[in-house]
Amino acid sequence: MAKMTLENLRNLRDSKKNDLRKRDAEGKEIQVIVGMGTCGIAAGAKVTLDAFINALDEAKLVDSVLVRQTGCMGLCHSEPTVEVIVPGMPAVIYGNVDAGVAKDIVKKHLIGRALLDNKILDRPAADINRLKG
Repeated sequence: MAKMTLENLRNLRDSKKNDLRKRDAEGKEIQVIVGMGTCGIAAGAKVTLDAFINALDEAKLVDSVLVRQTGCMGLCHSEPTVEVIVPGMPAVIYGNVDAGVAKDIVKKHLIGRALLDNKILDRPAADINRLKG
């Protein structure tokens, strides 16, 4: 086994701190929830999850967006599925989210505050949103 230098150890520490920061939920109101049931994983949800993490890193949104995993959302025919929760916008579930769509969600929905209508599977009815008011 190769010996690690002090610089190697510091770099490793910084890398792990960054990984832990991504998982910290405190102060993060925006959520991206990736369906990671067996159906989602079989359809490519691991690649989708990685694409979100990379896109958020590139956009420097790691400190404001929480990426979580959940089990099956019951929409197996449209996996990978992703729920996006942004304050002031309706919560939506996107379907067939591959790496390219994940990048579009970050750019258009999270940054641009616009829904990707062609990928939405489910969103609350307008009357339900009024009740949340």
